[in-house]
Amino acid sequence: MIESVAHFFSDGLYAKEIRLPQDHFILQHKHVYDHMSILAEGWVVVKVDDVEIEYHAPACINIAAGKNHEVIAVTDSVWYCIHATEETDAKKVDQVLIRS
Repeated sequence: MIESVAHFFSDGLYAKEIRLPQDHFILQHKHVYDHMSILAEGWVVVKVDDVEIEYHAPACINIAAGKNHEVIAVTDSVWYCIHATEETDAKKVDQVLIRS
């Protein structure tokens, strides 16, 4: 479960800030293209297609296209997802970016 989310938009870029308390997680999902994620604070485990990798902030992580991924907070953490998109409506952006 996610504690809080903030949305940031710039020319063709979108950043989603997710604040994850310890033991909370970002549900498994995938995208049709690679995207970058930044761990700004904390310690997380990233599961990509059932392979687990630990990251300690600061860290910049590439998430490959078509790969199911999930983020689990080992400690209170701040995670940013960075996407190239022209969508600027926070209510619609996940519909554009996330694929089942």
